Amino acid sequence: MSLERAIRAKIAGKRNPEQEKEAQEWMETVLGEKFPAGVLFEDHIKDGQVLCKLMNKLKPGSCPKVNTSGGQFKMMENINSFLKGMSDYGVADVDLFQTVDLWEKKDIAQVTTTLFALGRTTYKHPEWPGPYLGPKPADECKREFSEEQLRAGESIIGLQAGSNKGATQAGQNLGAGRKILLGK
Repeated sequence: MSLERAIRAKIAGKRNPEQEKEAQEWMETVLGEKFPAGVLFEDHIKDGQVLCKLMNKLKPGSCPKVNTSGGQFKMMENINSFLKGMSDYGVADVDLFQTVDLWEKKDIAQVTTTLFALGRTTYKHPEWPGPYLGPKPADECKREFSEEQLRAGESIIGLQAGSNKGATQAGQNLGAGRKILLGK
């Protein structure tokens, strides 16, 4: 098996059909239109038009120009516009896929992960009534400690700091001593 085929097989193994179905259903609900029957998820979103429509539903004007015709560069421009719109919407850069991941179908699992990141980000936008995709991100968990509690914590040595109860390595000899041979 060639290296390229091995890499493709590994990436294909990361795909989760259930997550892809969930992402597709979310997109269909948000857009109010079903994906065509018999067309693969990645083939339907490949040209970026559906993705731009999705982004414009979440935040109108996010993808100002959606190319409906033209060569592959125009379609890849749609994908880049979608990625920029997501970044502006608040999706972290580390969650974004690369254009070739979708256009050349190099990593559809990453595309799905990005759609879930977008779905989670919608929770942070009170103007968005739903539907949502994925779990709600945790809110801040602020804790208040009294002065007494803080002082009590200063006297405790945490186990992470290590506690050797006075032990030393004196007298320990593991293995043979180091021999330095001169003149050879």
